[in-house]
Amino acid sequence: MSPEYAIGGIFSEKSDVYSFGVLELEIISSKKNNNFFLDNQQLGFLAHAWNLWYEGKGLELVDEVLGDSYSSSEVLKCVHIGLLCVQDNAADRPTMKDIVLMLNSEKDCPQPKRPKFTMQNSFSHPQPQYIQTNSSMN
Repeated sequence: MSPEYAIGGIFSEKSDVYSFGVLELEIISSKKNNNFFLDNQQLGFLAHAWNLWYEGKGLELVDEVLGDSYSSSEVLKCVHIGLLCVQDNAADRPTMKDIVLMLNSEKDCPQPKRPKFTMQNSFSHPQPQYIQTNSSMN
């Protein structure tokens, strides 16, 4: 679910782009965005994918079951495009037309921005926040 829809109920074509990016990254990794845990870290799936890509370790996202049966350059391109699709700001995401062009071209893609929300389940399962006040009900 895109941030703008989860927070404000705003839906657009860019919400579909966000979902496409999540799905693309889930397929590559065989992991689900809403059911991801990493060694007791409070790092969400999308932030984990971004960190691996940023550190030049994008292939570590690939499901081990695939072994060496994939093109490294194609997978890295898909990870890169997936990260462009899940950017926090809808205006920063490509259009589906742009995605098709990027997938079919050898040109460099723009750089995705670091995600703002890195905590686990920041959108898929928002946790209630309780505010404690020091007022009495006398």
